[in-house]
Amino acid sequence: MVTSNFIKTIIEEDIATGKHNQIITRFPPEPNGYLHIGHAKSICLNFGLTQEFDGVTKLRFDDTNPIKEDVEYVEAIKDDVEWLGFEPAEIVFASDYFETMYECAVKLIEKGQAYVCDLTPEQMREYRGTLSQPGKPSPYRSRTVEENLELFAKMRDGEFEDGTKVLRAKIDMASPNINLRDPILYRISHTQHHNTGKKWCIYPMYDFAHPLEDAIEGITHSLCSLEFENHRPLYDWVVRECEMPCLPRQIEFARLSMTNTVMSKRLLKELVDNGVVDGWDDPRMPTIAGLRRRGYTATSIRNFCREIGVAKADSVVDSQMLDYFLREDLLDKAPLAMSILRPLKVIITNYPENEVEYVEIENNPKNPDAGTRKVPFSREIYIEQDDFMLVPAKKYFRLFPDNEVRLKGAYFIRCTGAVRDRAGNVIEVHCTYDRETKSGSGFTARKVKSTIHWLSATYAVPAEFRLFEPLILDDSSGEHFLDRINPNSLEILNGYIEPTAIKDAQPLNKFQFVRHGFFCVDSKYSTNDKFVFNRIVPLKSSFKL
Repeated sequence: MVTSNFIKTIIEEDIATGKHNQIITRFPPEPNGYLHIGHAKSICLNFGLTQEFDGVTKLRFDDTNPIKEDVEYVEAIKDDVEWLGFEPAEIVFASDYFETMYECAVKLIEKGQAYVCDLTPEQMREYRGTLSQPGKPSPYRSRTVEENLELFAKMRDGEFEDGTKVLRAKIDMASPNINLRDPILYRISHTQHHNTGKKWCIYPMYDFAHPLEDAIEGITHSLCSLEFENHRPLYDWVVRECEMPCLPRQIEFARLSMTNTVMSKRLLKELVDNGVVDGWDDPRMPTIAGLRRRGYTATSIRNFCREIGVAKADSVVDSQMLDYFLREDLLDKAPLAMSILRPLKVIITNYPENEVEYVEIENNPKNPDAGTRKVPFSREIYIEQDDFMLVPAKKYFRLFPDNEVRLKGAYFIRCTGAVRDRAGNVIEVHCTYDRETKSGSGFTARKVKSTIHWLSATYAVPAEFRLFEPLILDDSSGEHFLDRINPNSLEILNGYIEPTAIKDAQPLNKFQFVRHGFFCVDSKYSTNDKFVFNRIVPLKSSFKL
């Protein structure tokens, strides 16, 4: 669902006045990288609006720059849209309309509104002028219609090298809007295209192709981010002067910006190319693929995008807001399990050496219908290192010499001693247990101030745990964003996991690990022989919605 916003108000007015009988939107990514959380906002907005108004949304690939585009990105984008829970009414490509776009360019030449220009990029920048000074006409602006038609045809036939000629619109070199100072419509690029092969060696610029695509497809509301606001006059000019029968309306909204995050496919690709991350789907990446692999759910992302809303002014969203919606979604769904990330062995000296029993533990305290499971208990167990202190700090109520704690779902144990290595580090703790104190027995003779979780050392399953911090540090200095990379963004721990809860675990299954947070089985590195878990988020946060 889409909450009320200025775009929704515009659509309601257009329907009420009879301007449109059906709302048609599009999500138009360029296949030059993987989609990120910012694109998720646009996806949810476009599809959400048409779902609410019984319209349709098309998935269109703006593949007009073959140098940077790849079929890998096309397939990844299709997967992302589907995973988020949306089904496009149609999947199309800008390249499907190349012939029509060429015909539109010819029409502009015939009307005297486009010309072939030989200026170099440096000369073109010099001629363009500045925000305070008008530009000056290109010396090739006065070419005749016949000469321009001939040159443009030769451009298409591949008779000129890359960068030697472009087709420019003839609008107004003195316009206060620099985008209208004879913008480039076509450039030469002898590059293999993922969809059209070598059929074309000239490609339309985005500002020319995009409005034509919208008009061809009958888009009623073309939703763009704010940086395209100054391009709107050119958008309208192209549609009008190419005499398109459909006149789409471009509407701009603020793009998503988040703390500790970069929202640029170019910069994200730089992270991949420089080996800062292990791919576009690295769990530290803000890509939809990375968020999915880390363990975020489609529901949490959709709820997040709904909550941040749609505005006309840029703002920065706290990245913890997304974590909030993940917790909300998984709290009643993710089964509870015990894991030990930094193991410390405990030997219960008065427990029989070869005995094993199974204690009953609830699967989810927040969901009684989730039932219980049986967890093996034995003489040797693992606890977390920070659940023991040789010399306890003030108000430390967990395990320390001569103190008693409860093992979750099991017994009271009392520490009787500890074994240290030569460096003085505790490597083993000795305890005794009280058989009368088993959970559920009704024992009330004495109480303890702390309950800690544990795993049977005999039955615990080795596992790798990956803990994440933000990849980008907002408060770090540096001229380049790579200078802001957090060196502690990934911590890998080798510990143990409870065997019962994860015996049938599959990639991307989510769990709530006692005290540690929500975790997901990694889809890239986890195997049948080794479990790898990504921590999605810790259990608690100071963030309040």
